[in-house]
Amino acid sequence: MNIVLWVAQALLALAYGAAGFSKVATSYESLLENPRMGWVEDLSPGTVKGIGVLEVLGAVGLIFPGLFGIATILTPIAAAALALVQAAAIPFHLRRGEYQIYGNVVLLALALFVAWGRFGSYPLG
Repeated sequence: MNIVLWVAQALLALAYGAAGFSKVATSYESLLENPRMGWVEDLSPGTVKGIGVLEVLGAVGLIFPGLFGIATILTPIAAAALALVQAAAIPFHLRRGEYQIYGNVVLLALALFVAWGRFGSYPLG
């Protein structure tokens, strides 16, 4: 089960790291031009950058504590925080009439799985 949790953590870290980095490194105007990022128009530039920073920090929190064996409680906390990000994103997208939320649901489920596993029977530390 530990290996399955590590795979889930790695997948989440890749997804959130890439998504967060793109929000942080790309200008707000460029994000507005991306057809897959239509939701950006409903948020301020600072909010979008803030979401990006949270996603990058969450990705780091999923991997580095367990990798280095330091403050391993941060891994399930990061997973729970990323689950909250998706729990907020899903109704936001639904209110906008964006019903293609399959990716959001998968990320939510993976994050909850990691939080459950690392808070529960399979802690890192």
